[in-house]
Amino acid sequence: MAEINSLIDRIKSVSEEEFNALALDVYRFQYRYNKVYRAWCNHLKRSPQHVSRLEEVPFLPISFFKAFEIKTGQWQAASVFESSGTTGTEPSRHFVADNQLYLDNCKKAFEAIYGPLNDYVILALLPSYLERGNSGLVAMVNRFIECTDDTQSGFYLNNLEQLAHQLQTLNKGTKKVLLWGVTFALLDFAEQYSMHFPELLVMETGGMKGRREELVREEVHDRIKRAFGVKEVHSEYGMTELFSQGYSTGNGLFRPSETLKVVGRELNDPLSYPSFQHTVAFNIVDLANVHTCSFIETKDIGRVLPDGRFEVKGRMDNSDLRGCNLMVV
Repeated sequence: MAEINSLIDRIKSVSEEEFNALALDVYRFQYRYNKVYRAWCNHLKRSPQHVSRLEEVPFLPISFFKAFEIKTGQWQAASVFESSGTTGTEPSRHFVADNQLYLDNCKKAFEAIYGPLNDYVILALLPSYLERGNSGLVAMVNRFIECTDDTQSGFYLNNLEQLAHQLQTLNKGTKKVLLWGVTFALLDFAEQYSMHFPELLVMETGGMKGRREELVREEVHDRIKRAFGVKEVHSEYGMTELFSQGYSTGNGLFRPSETLKVVGRELNDPLSYPSFQHTVAFNIVDLANVHTCSFIETKDIGRVLPDGRFEVKGRMDNSDLRGCNLMVV
C-alpha cells in the first residue's frame, strides 16, 4: 500500500527534528490498521482526535506480544522472532513483514556508532539464542558477520577452547575484533580463558537466562575487563519486540539509533511523564516497527537524559504479569 511505503521512506531518512511529527503519523496509521493497538487506544480513550503530541500517544504493554498477533494491516509473515522467556512462561512473538527492512535498520544503527562492519572480525558467543533458532538477535549478528566479509568471523556455541584459540590468533592483528556475547556466556568464557587483549571490543547483550546468579552491570563489566585487559565493556540494548537498538560504549549510557526514542513514564502511572533525571519506566518509540506497533510500554526502568541517551537500572517488579487481561479484542 502506498501509505506504508511512504512512511517507510520517511523512516529510513528520519532526522531528530522530524522524529516526533513522523511518530504521530505512524501512530495515526497504526491506529487505523492495527486492531489490537486500536482497541488499546480506545480502552484508554486516546483516539487520534485526543492526541496531538507524542506524550499523548498510548503505548502498548509489551506483554501483548505474548497474547496477540501484533500486525498493522494484513500480510504474511516473512519470519517470526521469539523471545527466550523463562520456564513456564509464554514467549513473545514478533511477526516480521520485511526481513530486509529489519536487517538494514540494524546495520545502519551499528555503523553510525562503530563504523563500517567490514573493518571488523566478529566472533559471536550467543548459545541460548542459537539453540532457540528463531532469534532476532541471531539474525542481526549473522548479517553483521556476513558484512565483515571475513572468513575468521563466526558463531561459537559451546566450543570455548576454539574461540580462545581464534582470539589469540587475532590478537595483535590489523583488523578490529569484536566479541559479541550474551552476559552469562561471556562470564563463563572470561573465567576459563582470560587473556591480555586490550584492543578487543567486547559487546554484551545482557541476560543470565537462569544460568548464573544475577549481577549488577558494574560487577559484570569489572569481571570482563579484568579477564581481557580492556578499558571498557560495550553493551547493546534490544529486545524481541523491537527492531531498533541502542548502544553503550562503556559508560552505562545508551545512545539510541535514529529510529528509536525512549520516553520515561512515572513508575506507578503509565500516562504521566516526569522530568528528566528521575528513575522512570521506559516507553519506547520504535519507528522501525511500522508493520507491528511502534509504541511499546516496557518493564525496564532507568534514567533518560535530555539529549536522548538512557541508562538501564533494572526491571519493574511483577514484570512477567500481563496487562492484556484488561482488554478483550
